Amino acid sequence: MGSIASPFVLLSLLLLPTLLVTAKKTYIVQIKHQDKPESFATYHDWYADSLQSLSSSPDSLLYSYTSAFHGFAASLDDEQVESLRSSESVLGVYEDTVYTLHTTRTPQFLGLDSQFGLWEGHSNQDLEQASGDVIIGVLDTGVWPESKSFDDTGMPAIPKKWRGECESGPDFSPKLCNKKLIGARSFSKGFNMASGGGISKNPKEVESPRDSDGHGTHTSSTAAGSQVGNASLLGYASGNARGMAIHARVAAYKVCWSAGCFGSDILAGMDRAIVDGVDVLSMSLGGGSAPYYRDTVAIGAFTAMEKGIFVSCSAGNSGPEEATLANVAPWIMTVGAGTLDRDFPAYASLGNNVRYTAVSLYSGEGMGNKPVPLVYDKGTNSSSNLCLVGSLDPARVRGKVVVCDRGMNARVEKGAVVRDAGGVGMILANTAANGEELVADSHLIPAVAVGMKVGDMIRKYAQSGTNPTAVLAFGGTVLNVKPSPVVAAFSSRGPNMVTPQILKPDVIGPGVNILAAWSEAVGPTGLDNDTRKTQFNILSGTSMSCPHISGLAALLKAAHPEWSPSAIKSALMTTAYNQDNTNSPLRDAADGSMSNPWAHGAGHVDPQKALSPGLVYDISTEEYITFLCSLNYTLEHVKAIVKRPNFTCSRKFKDPGELNYPSFSVVFGNKRVVRYTRTLTNVGSAPSTYNVTVDGPSTVGIAVKPTELVFRSVGEKQRYTVTFVAKGTNPTAKAEFGSIVWVNAQHQVRSPVSFSWTQL
Repeated sequence: MGSIASPFVLLSLLLLPTLLVTAKKTYIVQIKHQDKPESFATYHDWYADSLQSLSSSPDSLLYSYTSAFHGFAASLDDEQVESLRSSESVLGVYEDTVYTLHTTRTPQFLGLDSQFGLWEGHSNQDLEQASGDVIIGVLDTGVWPESKSFDDTGMPAIPKKWRGECESGPDFSPKLCNKKLIGARSFSKGFNMASGGGISKNPKEVESPRDSDGHGTHTSSTAAGSQVGNASLLGYASGNARGMAIHARVAAYKVCWSAGCFGSDILAGMDRAIVDGVDVLSMSLGGGSAPYYRDTVAIGAFTAMEKGIFVSCSAGNSGPEEATLANVAPWIMTVGAGTLDRDFPAYASLGNNVRYTAVSLYSGEGMGNKPVPLVYDKGTNSSSNLCLVGSLDPARVRGKVVVCDRGMNARVEKGAVVRDAGGVGMILANTAANGEELVADSHLIPAVAVGMKVGDMIRKYAQSGTNPTAVLAFGGTVLNVKPSPVVAAFSSRGPNMVTPQILKPDVIGPGVNILAAWSEAVGPTGLDNDTRKTQFNILSGTSMSCPHISGLAALLKAAHPEWSPSAIKSALMTTAYNQDNTNSPLRDAADGSMSNPWAHGAGHVDPQKALSPGLVYDISTEEYITFLCSLNYTLEHVKAIVKRPNFTCSRKFKDPGELNYPSFSVVFGNKRVVRYTRTLTNVGSAPSTYNVTVDGPSTVGIAVKPTELVFRSVGEKQRYTVTFVAKGTNPTAKAEFGSIVWVNAQHQVRSPVSFSWTQL
């Protein structure tokens, strides 16, 4: 049949001569795998030939995907793209998208250092040994292999199932890998194409798995770092640093570079990780929300789930605005962020004898006790209040403490701008966008951060015209902070705009001021002019909460190797808690109000309870396909996700919310009644009996049948139906929340419920 002539209909004939040379961009091309002619030995050969027939150069083919995705990534011009789109063998051609990173006391805070009730019938040591068979693949900025967090002392041989490797690079020897860090690869073709050969142009960018950013080392060590004593960031948060699953293995896939994380590179990393044999995929990155067939991460994650791989992704850092979530596919664990019970207090003492509490990680020489002039440069320059680069007048700020509004540029960059203009200190003041949330930073000059309310008072004083002054002081590390956890203001919020009937995020985990390993190629602020070196750093973001959940999933996988990714997710969700350490409902750092499931999902993870959840909501691949068939996608779009050539959507739900999910999102729309049936699987003792309790707003009636479930054996499944009735003819348009809990003496299996009256 010749090269590509049959299925690709001799694409070269479709090209028209042109005098214009159009710029090439990277595109991801979805292909009907079953159309490959027998004359080609491999899919790669077929793809290469198809591009050659498009008069494309041999190096246009960047990646051939085999597992996570059916298709390839290539550098194409506009006419080549249109030619491909006209082929019957092509499901879709999409321009490469850029994803962004969602930037140690945690094990103790989560109860992982306790010795009671962790895993029924087993000790902590049993669980740690079992987790040695679990491999966590981290897609990020690479790894700093020399970190003590990747020490393999005492670890057994690498699991025989492992098929990965450690790549060689100009600054990375395969010998740097060991029995803890068992794999390291890099994927840069998408980045290179988008940045016009970015690696060759940037001396700091090296085509190797080595982490020159720090983010990937931080997330990898959070998930599964070995225990390291006397860890700290320049004296802050001193103590033992360890990951969630200290005996699990780490495989690093570098897919993020200075310009971001390109979809073609992410997909290549996922593709390779699936083949390599990882058990958990941890991805602290994301883009905007899009239909699942257009979402690179969602498509790759579907294949991972189908192969038994748990996928954990960060929810995003675009809170507290609603509808800002990333990574919302139901087969992905979507992780928001909360605070720890640890803080780094600092103080701003003003000339009016008022002392305000703030936070900081500044570790240099202090200011002393002598007050210095305070200035807030609002109005003299359009951006001077934000302390953007070049915005401050040295004549106005030299020798003074400068008040800078949070926003627009990096918090640590503001301090550098103040320093460069001759300022001696900074008060970083929140605006309405960040409310009362405080995030500590390792500033280059004496600097503290305050919330909006305090910020407004300081701004007013600084503009009072009475020779305002300030002195900044630093208080080190404080533990047992109350209340905690609190939902981080930056943590992205629901509702889920891709599928409103699926409640997201799923859970929150520790994501504020997290201590973990760091790259020694960069200072703790990440700024070019920060020459300090540290083996550990403190960061905040859903990037930090995601690997906590990845590590916990590895522990659950070790304890229950027979559980599916959906069962692990269910266990983490239904055992999550919704009260802080003052026994009050979880609060929102944005304004101090009560949080809700659009912010915290099912609640804050509780590893001890998750290991023994009693019941789980399991979901098979077939059920996920039925869900996809309910979304009004074309059959070709569904095929692009599930990668099955000959199936038809013979089964579909009347409502996507019928998926056997561990939470409920009820969208009444023009309906008054919404009814869902769920199936629970007994993974606890038998026989066992559970009774239901419901909680909801007065505007909704909730009825569950039956109200009692009896399980006579382990693995037995029981169904229940819940009917939600909107009361009255004119209910509020405001979202409300509730819960459905199955309870016995040992377990509480809790599902959050959200109610919306208008179509989201």
